[in-house]
Amino acid sequence: MIDHDTDTAASSSSDAPAKDFIRAMVERDLSAGRLGRTVHTRFPPEPNGYLHLGHAKSICLNFGLAREYNGLCNLRFDDTNPLKESREYVDAIREDVRWLGFDWEDREYYASDYFEQLYEFAEKLIRMGKAYVDSLTADEIREFRGTLTRPGRNSPYRERGVEENLDLFRRMRAGEFADGAHVLRARINMASPNLIMRDPALYRIRKARHHRTDERWCIYPMYDYTHCISDSLEGVTHSLCTLEFVNNRELYDWILETLGIYHPEQTEFARLSITCTVLSKRKLIQLVEEKRVAGWDDPRMPTLSGLRRRGVPPEALRDFCSRIGVARADNTVEYGLLEFCVRERLNATAPRAMAVLNPLKVIVENYPEDQVEWFALPLMPDCPEKGVRRIPFSREIWIEREDFREDAPKKFFRLAPGREVRLRCAYYITCKEVLKDASGNITGLICTYDPQSRGGGTPDNRKIKGTLHWVAASHCRSMEVRLYEHLFCREDPENVEPDTSFLDLLNPDSLRIVEGLADPSVIGLAPGQCLQFERLGYFTVDADSTPEHPVFNRTVSLKDTWTKLEKRNEE
Repeated sequence: MIDHDTDTAASSSSDAPAKDFIRAMVERDLSAGRLGRTVHTRFPPEPNGYLHLGHAKSICLNFGLAREYNGLCNLRFDDTNPLKESREYVDAIREDVRWLGFDWEDREYYASDYFEQLYEFAEKLIRMGKAYVDSLTADEIREFRGTLTRPGRNSPYRERGVEENLDLFRRMRAGEFADGAHVLRARINMASPNLIMRDPALYRIRKARHHRTDERWCIYPMYDYTHCISDSLEGVTHSLCTLEFVNNRELYDWILETLGIYHPEQTEFARLSITCTVLSKRKLIQLVEEKRVAGWDDPRMPTLSGLRRRGVPPEALRDFCSRIGVARADNTVEYGLLEFCVRERLNATAPRAMAVLNPLKVIVENYPEDQVEWFALPLMPDCPEKGVRRIPFSREIWIEREDFREDAPKKFFRLAPGREVRLRCAYYITCKEVLKDASGNITGLICTYDPQSRGGGTPDNRKIKGTLHWVAASHCRSMEVRLYEHLFCREDPENVEPDTSFLDLLNPDSLRIVEGLADPSVIGLAPGQCLQFERLGYFTVDADSTPEHPVFNRTVSLKDTWTKLEKRNEE
């Protein structure tokens, strides 16, 4: 279901996380003395892609629990598939976790740290008669496994003896067989109603270079086998995972109980689903590989690197994860809640500036041609202690083209022929003449100013309804501005009709690049610095920015833009 009560959720947030069912469980365990040790969690990503919003929820949960209960949280890379994993992904994951505000101290582990122990445990299962080498092909294994309505059948190799299985398994490790020739399977129950328990694979042959162990191994353990043993070896108390692993819990328990080793508790929670985006790693990889986006850190991507480049503060992301909470049932969160959290944070931290993204020139004809005045504007209106920025005013200025209407409707309170408006912290101006080219296109405005209105007021205190932002033509700075909207033009891009790809739902207007003009206070800002362009939104200096060519990304608008996008798609 979609939770449309974004404002209610936002207004009820507090610094302290609510007592969700997982925290309640941990507190019961602590009160009962069941743990007999410190609360110990882990964040276990597979290094086969970049982290996204869903991972942020898991990071905040696992590291957050450890922080709240004075426990420990490991960072463990489940690196058991050398075909899809790389050091690039490992480095990116480490950077993302640190950026989000968490530290694993000296507890950085890899499943590959345990390859030898995992192998020894596998031999133990063989000697116990709980595992065997199967020589069926992958297709045959799928056929023998059966379905939800049809029980599986035993493999003809299921009754191999212990010595034969040990010999074959050791020869698999020695590299005697080709990929796919054999697999090691658990001997459990081919008639189990849980398909995962129908003799699951524990090891497969994969002659590929591993990013840490190089070519020392040519057999690799399966995720389900590796994960529970890694938890056990690390002393994890609460193994938290998302609901898609609920059926895997039976295998998690079987492996640890059969081996007779320390047994953490697996608990499942609902994964994050959020409107207007996809969080499937497979789909995100497809977007990158097909160059539908500019890379993993494209600001339209829901990856943590993309959100960071867009300018989303880590504090806002942690706030978002706190607000959505942890539940047992799946639900979908409105993207607007994330935008709300970003605005809340940036409103309190981002300095202000003025910029024009679709410029229209204004000539103030009664202002001296060679004069420049400097106005002091607060860097942050609610925090006068943060200081001021100095903004120049000259005879020629730029305003937003949309702030002028030649045939203005009654409730249009901005500039129009004969109408007076306030220039932010400067003067009142009145439009006297509209300049046009030979085709009738508006090229500029001739205005006059009231010298008595300096700073935005007049002796007669007349009421002016419209206030415009502006920049001085004599001192403004040209910049590239990247205006981002949702990557998909539908709220639910994960749910597509038959014979339709999620790629068909890509929003063609998700990126628009314009050449804007800004006041000189933006000069010298470093990549990653964020500010508010008044009346336009929050913007962040992009990594591509240089002193000669400043580049700004729109982080978030001043209000939700989804309704505007949805309306445009209907037209």
